[in-house]
Amino acid sequence: MKSDLVKRLHKNFEDYVHKQDHVEFWFARDLQVLLGYAECRNFLKVIENAKESCKISNHAISDHFVDADKMVSLGSGSEREIEDILLTRYACYLIAQNGDPRKEEIAFVESGSGK
Repeated sequence: MKSDLVKRLHKNFEDYVHKQDHVEFWFARDLQVLLGYAECRNFLKVIENAKESCKISNHAISDHFVDADKMVSLGSGSEREIEDILLTRYACYLIAQNGDPRKEEIAFVESGSGK
């Protein structure tokens, strides 16, 4: 059972990767869903904690967390621009490490299974 969760979460994570100029990244809004966060405000707190962890580990925050805008489709068929954050794999790891350990998705990463 647990190995099914690990496989599913890992596959989903890899399914959301984007590549541009040979650099891979994930959108924070996608990661929010993958990690089980329904509310953006709660997830933004986790991102801020992850940025602090990044700084403490002597990595440049701007190398791993990049503010961006993206277009999303609305139910009416139109589109609108929303704010998002481009994340490196390291940023995603830091976010998971700073997430709510009561969430099944976070617990799987913290246990080392997600590496």
